[in-house]
Formats: sequence, C-alpha cells, structure tokens
Amino acid sequence: MTPSTDLLSSIGICVGAAALLALVGWRLRQPLILAYLVTGFVIGPHGLNFVTNQASITTVAEIGLILLLFVIGLEIDLKKLAAAGAPVVVTGLLQVPICIALGLGFFYAIGVRNTGGHYALIYLAACMSLSSTLVVVKLLNDKFELDTLPGRITLGVLVIQDIWAVGMLAVQPNLTNPNLLPLAFSLWRGLLLVAGGFAISKYILPHLFRAVAKAPELVLVSALAWCFFLAGAASFIGLSREMGALIAGVSLSTFPYNLDVMAKAVSIRDFFVTLFFVALGMQIPIPSLQVVVIALAASAFVMVSRFSVVPILYWFKLGHRASLLPAINLMQVSEFSIVIASLGLTLPKPQIDSDVVTIVIMTFAITSVASTYLINSSHRVQRVLSRVLKLLRVKDLDVGDAAPERKEARSETIVFLGFFRDASSILFELEDDGSAVEGQVMLDKILVIDFNPTVMRELRRRGISIVYGDIAHADTLHHAGIGDAELVVSSITDDVLRGTNNLKLLRNARASCPKARVVLATEHIPQALHFYEEGADFVYIPRLHAAQQVARILKNGLAAGFESIRAAEIEHLSQRREVLA
Repeated sequence: MTPSTDLLSSIGICVGAAALLALVGWRLRQPLILAYLVTGFVIGPHGLNFVTNQASITTVAEIGLILLLFVIGLEIDLKKLAAAGAPVVVTGLLQVPICIALGLGFFYAIGVRNTGGHYALIYLAACMSLSSTLVVVKLLNDKFELDTLPGRITLGVLVIQDIWAVGMLAVQPNLTNPNLLPLAFSLWRGLLLVAGGFAISKYILPHLFRAVAKAPELVLVSALAWCFFLAGAASFIGLSREMGALIAGVSLSTFPYNLDVMAKAVSIRDFFVTLFFVALGMQIPIPSLQVVVIALAASAFVMVSRFSVVPILYWFKLGHRASLLPAINLMQVSEFSIVIASLGLTLPKPQIDSDVVTIVIMTFAITSVASTYLINSSHRVQRVLSRVLKLLRVKDLDVGDAAPERKEARSETIVFLGFFRDASSILFELEDDGSAVEGQVMLDKILVIDFNPTVMRELRRRGISIVYGDIAHADTLHHAGIGDAELVVSSITDDVLRGTNNLKLLRNARASCPKARVVLATEHIPQALHFYEEGADFVYIPRLHAAQQVARILKNGLAAGFESIRAAEIEHLSQRREVLA
C-alpha cells in the first residue's frame, strides 16, 4: 500500500469511527470532543490498532490545531473585552494566577514534583487554570443564556483566559531554562510577533481585503493565508505555530469580514479538529492506577478552584446569582490545556512525560461530562449554594440595605416581572409618551423585580423603584409587597425565562395581587391563545407588537381595562394561519 493510500485510509477510519461514536455521544448529551478522544483511544495502538500511519494523521491534525486557535482568535474582540466593565476584566485577570497558585499547592500536596528536567507540577497547575470555550459556549447557547449577565461574565473570563494562554505559549519554549533572560527574550519575541501582526493588519490587510471583498471565496483564502503566514513567522522566530495562528485570528477580529471568515472557516476547522482530537486520543496509553487517581483528584480540584471567582464578583456588589453561575459555568478543563500539554510533550526537548498529557486529557473528559450536567442544572445548583452562603451569613443583594424586604403594600401600581430588552424598550416608550411631567408620573408608578445588578444600578439612577429578587420563586412577589398592584407585566418569553414560565408567573401574580391585570409574553401564537384561556388580560408577542404599541395598550388598559383589546387580539390570533405559528 502506498503512503498516500495509507494516509487516506487512516483518515477514512478516523472520520468514520469518530462520526459513529460522536452520534452516540450526542444522543447521551456529551461533548463531541470527548467522543473524538474515545475514538482515538479505541482505534489507536492501545486499543484495536486500526490506524497504523499515526505520524501522517498527527501532521494533518496539526492543521486542525492551527485552525482551531485561528477561529478562537477571531472570536476575541478586544474592544468588547475593554467595554465589558471592571468585574469581567478584574475577574479574568485574577482567576488564572489564583488558580495556578492553588494548583501548585494542591498538586505538590498530592506528590507531584518537577524532577529530571520535567515540569509536571507547573504544567498541571497551569493547565487546570483554563476552562473550555467550546464546551461552555455550546451549552450556554443551547440554554439561551449567552446574553444573560452571568453568561456575559463567563464569556469575558474565557476570553481573558485565552489571552493568558497566549502568554503561556510564549513562555513555553524557554521553560526548561529558568533564567529570567531567556524567559524575557521569549516574551519579547511574543510581543514582537503581536506588534508586527497588528501593524500589518492595521496598515496593509485592510487594502488587501477591500481588493478581494467582491469575491467572497477569496476573503476566506486570504484570511487562511494570513493565518498560516503568521504561524510560519512564529515558528521562524522560535515560537509555536499555534501562537501565531491565535494572534492572526485576534488581529482580524475587528474586521468587517470577520463573521464571514469565521462562518466559513468553522466547517474546515471542524474536520481538522476532529482529526486532532482523534490523534490525541491515540496517544492515550492505558493509564496506571496512580494516573487515574491524580486525574480524579485534579477534576475535583478544578471544580472547587473555580469558586475563586465568587469573592471577586461579590466584591463588585454582584449578587449570589451573578457570582455563583459563572463559577459553575467554568468548572471544566480547556481544550487549550490539552494543546499546551501536548506541545510540552512534542518539543525537541520534552518538558513533561506522557502521564501528564494523559492526566490533562482524562481531567478534560471528566470535567466536560460533569459540566454538561452542572451547566444544564446550574440554576438549581446556584440556589442550593446560595442557601449555603446565607447560612454562612454572606448577604445577597436581596437582603439588608440593598433591597429590604417589604411586608407592607407598595405605592407602585405597575410591576415588571424581570427586566430584559423588551421591558427596556417598553419603559422608554412609557416615559417618552407625553410631557416630561406625565412621563415622570408614569415612572413613579413602576416597580421592577429583577436580579441583574446592572439593571438595578441604572434604574435606581433614574429614580425607578426596583427590588432585587428571582421571579422564579413565588415568595419573591409576596415579599415585594405588590398586593395592591393594578398591572403586572411579564415581558420575557418562556424561551428566555429560566426556572419558571409565564403560566407560573400568571398564577403567582393572581395569588399575590388578585385584583391586578396580568400581561404575559410569548413568541408562539398557540401559546398566546392558551394564555388567554388561562386568564391573561393581554399577551405580548414581540414579533407582532412594537414596543410603542404595547406601551399604549398598557396605559389604555390601566385606565379603561383590557376587555376590548383582549377580545380583538383573541379573534385576530385565532384567524392568523402562519406556517410557523
């Protein structure tokens, strides 16, 4: 068999087996990366030994690694990172060094040492400090939580972790020489690569991309050419190709062609990344009992160490929810950690042995599986942990001076349950309709119940009443003292709500303030009709009703009742035959 045929056969076996096991993993709601690693182990030399041309597969897989880091770089928008605010920036900057320090102490305590020119202790501490962008983004996207406050904090920390990883890649080649001069020289070369890459992307690449913009396929080819050019430049000056690819992606992240390049590069990346993780799985030997024990201990350490972000976020006056959910979201090891460990093993002078790579891969697998369940149940886990914190007398924002419990009835007559984009638009229209005095009178009637500290600060700055609370709990409405409310509005659809739904909010509102009219929200016409059957006075459908129209309906309904608009809406929706209702 010729080498080329052997390579094609090996790729075919890898992709076919990966597809089969990935299907099984997907059915079990497990990360696909885990399925690829298992595939490599099963078909590799320590399993069934189906693939004999491992060197060629490894070469092809390195392309996948370069593309993976290039696409990760495209997703790092430094401008958005700078605008994320102090909580995200400070948490991201402190989380990695804190976890590395904790890791050094933990792994030293269980017997891991730097010996014989190998740096197992340093590698394990560094690798366990990073969390998986791929796993977290997919799970949060599936839950529609990427745009929530905890989701944005999580993404910000992940972006800064990637920047920390760039620093690790820059230092890695000279780690064997502990003198400061070679390390400083390595960092200097990294800074030189960054400066040169960004200078070219600012003064030269815009002209190139404008020239090829009318041919979309050339935009992708040009972007990939830039990726491999910078990867080659990094290798030429003694840095890793992967670092060059990451910098290439970051330098293009603010280009107007960024989304087009990312969308097209992702499919190419996915193919090569599959081979990368399969090839990585082939390198996993049958682990010894000691390696398994260390991997289990490391997995427990990773999950516990992520709580280091909680006091930082709490210090910025974020509540239990916004402090705990990011910690739960980050409880896994990064695919970047596998990259760093595998590079440490394949350097001309290896800095670690294969056991360290195996520990990192096993920890990634264990924590990724655990994260699948933890993130999907994150709100229940957060409520349990919040109760523990309260038992330890760590106050939440819904107690004490921040938002005192109100047993007596409030003077506000309009209550917003939760505050998201649609509520913000409706509030603006309520304030803007009429004179300034009329607008202020309307704002004085409004009470918001929400747990987003950013919303709390802004609404209080505008003089609008807000109570910190989770509307998923029925007791929240009771403690908020809304018994005399005349209108209760839920403007958040069930697709976005977590821990509750509009029907539960309707019933809770009826129980807390039986005289109030209740407005709900949905994206689905059959569900809107169901809400009307259950007693809703008006159902807001964002794709059908503009914010200005809803604000006018709320004001008229508050003054004259919703009977006429309710009857008209039910008749209109009953006759509306949409394909996707």
